Amino acid sequence: MPCRTLLVTLTSAAALLAPGLSQAQVTLKADGEWRYLLSAGANVSSGNNNAGSVNLAAEGARQTDDDKWTWGAKADHARSEGVATTDRYGLRSQYNRDISPDWFGFGSGETLSDELANISARYSVASGVGRHVWREERGFFDVSAGLGYSYDRYVRPANVAGAMRDEYGRTELVLAEETSHRLTKTTHLRQKFTLYPNLRDTGKYRAVLDTGMTVEMTPTINLSAGLSYRYDSDPGTNLEKGDAMFVTGLSLRFD
Repeated sequence: MPCRTLLVTLTSAAALLAPGLSQAQVTLKADGEWRYLLSAGANVSSGNNNAGSVNLAAEGARQTDDDKWTWGAKADHARSEGVATTDRYGLRSQYNRDISPDWFGFGSGETLSDELANISARYSVASGVGRHVWREERGFFDVSAGLGYSYDRYVRPANVAGAMRDEYGRTELVLAEETSHRLTKTTHLRQKFTLYPNLRDTGKYRAVLDTGMTVEMTPTINLSAGLSYRYDSDPGTNLEKGDAMFVTGLSLRFD
């Protein structure tokens, strides 16, 4: 799938799916205080199909008039008939600092483990600049671009970039857009799409799409769900290029 086609497809999917497929969102308020959100979801079945899944997530955010620091952690595990069908763990953090009312600089770091996708560990760092297309009390829309470096260690040797490898590092472009909206007094919507063109092996790329909505039941308890999609144009032999996950659950907000 050409990079341009993927970008159009996933961005369109975000717009169409966000109202119904979503994840929780930590409160953003420019007062310099840390705020947190804990989310959990689980599913168990027995009989003709013995299966179960557990999904845990935590987020934190601190925002002022000039900067924003966010972090997030996720753990997703599922089994069916004794066989693991999902085994993914991730941690990310990003710091934004305004250069002017419209422009900001950012730095980010992320680690990921996904054994079913043959990723024992992925470490990524990036830095660049972004623009506030619009921001107000009810939400924001940001676009950004920068340079990053990602390093993968594989569970099993994989044919990546034309050779069998145990590990693979590359410089990447980092192109992203992110929006957050308060649709009603109790409903929050967000989505983020990031594209990572590979600068070491031209024509290869990764893409990450997350869409989200939170519906408040009480000031502390929220209904949440989540859709994430990960795409890798060169994941290795006998591996799917795309992975999608939909999660529902409850969230606890600490404001």
